[in-house]
Amino acid sequence: PRSTLFPYTTLFRSVVPDAEAATRAQKGASDAGVLVEIETSSPRLLPLDDDAFDLAILDDTGGLLGTMEPDLRVSACREILRVLRPAGRVMVLGAGAPSGIGALMGRGANVPAFDAVPLLDAQGFKAVRRLAEREGLIFVERIKPRASATTHA
Repeated sequence: PRSTLFPYTTLFRSVVPDAEAATRAQKGASDAGVLVEIETSSPRLLPLDDDAFDLAILDDTGGLLGTMEPDLRVSACREILRVLRPAGRVMVLGAGAPSGIGALMGRGANVPAFDAVPLLDAQGFKAVRRLAEREGLIFVERIKPRASATTHA
């Protein structure tokens, strides 16, 4: 069935770190009614072409960034920068402090919050905006400069 969220034929690519994440991604795509190509790969070297995407979504709600070694975090952010077209955007969904009814009921994130903003900015992304903080989630958007000084190794 065609998704009402994405009514046109749209292909999404998801690169996940392991089989468990691939299963979750496939279930989410199926539930949403969207077509997703899912690949399992290290975030250090994404199996994607340079300057190929307008948008990258980094789902850190499971706390992956916080558990990575610092050099792997840097490599992962550089890879996102590499695969985005100039002026492409990265949206980070991260765990944050619980808010609203969840905070009142004592329900919080099961993972420690990791602030990806300084990491992304240090790799060359430019600040755009913090989109929202809601129900223990943080939504941040950054942009790849039109003239990127990044070199591809």
